Amino acid sequence: MTTLNISNIRTQFPALTRTVNGQPAIYFDGPGGTQVSNSVIDAMTEFMRRGGANLAPFFAAGAETIATAQAAREAMRDLLNAKRADEIAFGQNMTSLTFSLSRALSKTWQAGDEIILTRIDHDANVSPWLLAAEERGVTVRWLDFHPHDCTLKLESLAELLNERTRLLAITYASNAVGSISDVNQAVRIAHAAGVKVFIDAVHYAPHGQIDVQESDCDFLACSVYKFFGPHTGVLYGKYELLDELDAFKVRPAPALPPGKWETGTQSFESLAGVTAAVNYLASLGEGETRRAQLVAAMDKIKRYEMELSEQFLRESTTVVGLKVYGITDVERLDERTPTFAISLEGISPSELAARLGAEGIFVYAGHYYAVEVMRRLDLLESGGLVRIGFVHYNTSAEITRLIQTLENIREE
Repeated sequence: MTTLNISNIRTQFPALTRTVNGQPAIYFDGPGGTQVSNSVIDAMTEFMRRGGANLAPFFAAGAETIATAQAAREAMRDLLNAKRADEIAFGQNMTSLTFSLSRALSKTWQAGDEIILTRIDHDANVSPWLLAAEERGVTVRWLDFHPHDCTLKLESLAELLNERTRLLAITYASNAVGSISDVNQAVRIAHAAGVKVFIDAVHYAPHGQIDVQESDCDFLACSVYKFFGPHTGVLYGKYELLDELDAFKVRPAPALPPGKWETGTQSFESLAGVTAAVNYLASLGEGETRRAQLVAAMDKIKRYEMELSEQFLRESTTVVGLKVYGITDVERLDERTPTFAISLEGISPSELAARLGAEGIFVYAGHYYAVEVMRRLDLLESGGLVRIGFVHYNTSAEITRLIQTLENIREE
């Protein structure tokens, strides 16, 4: 049984009071972006209300901004378990940071080199590398997934590697179908062949513990708005790599990480929100340090979300014509996030999402930028799928209402 106080948690998210046609809105759109807590809203508005400034040590407001940025780095250091805070860089979003890193890394590649991408990734971890490879004359190899349960064919990774391989770009968890990748094993296999690894952890971050030292990945990116914070992207990189690579930046910018990777002026009010978002997660756990609290909190979140997932999978079998893609075995819930791609016979994904939306149940439809996933499942041209995603502020009662609404739509 979960130890999260869900009723108390929900009071901290003002968006959850929204109603649609007299019914409470249900936010099952977490994979596209989560709602924010009062503490995040307060931190961001307080920064602006107090009077922000650019980074400057010469006066109070500028010094406070420096402290705000450093606090956000320390917070993300704890969330990711990085060795040092200056291994954390911020940017507009994960996509922009990945494009920036792809340009820098590709400068070290030669024509005839190879990189490995996966067909289960979000396009933000595909297109930047495809474009870089095309520009440098680099061959792209693909790591496929099993269509029947949408899990990565990690057993095929070793045979894709050779002496010309320079990079493996892999997702921690699929934003489309929820499958979790064994990134620790992937890194071990890649590093044994001398290959660097970039992990897209955007979808996984709100659902489980991340430890970049344990995985030993070279780079990892995530987005704070996917774990209850503002629209800010985060790039982790081993310090020696961030230091030696040539970043694309303006000439007066800092020459050392992380500043050399942060183009332009950051959204400092968002950085205040980053710290608040991490502190919110930490408040759900126990321990003597923030890192310990975060580890405990993410364990609670994972266990609670597995309960929601089991309920959904069991109850979804009662809806005739409903198909769930990916892992559906309730004995394998630890291998997936609570994100489900579905179809309902006789109704298009976009129409189903609109019908649910009219009932106050917010979901996505289409490919949700998981282009290769939908192409591999032969669903890209037919409109993709409907995506339903739970996070820890969702409830069992909301899932029951979802299932009943799906049944009503089917009957109509």
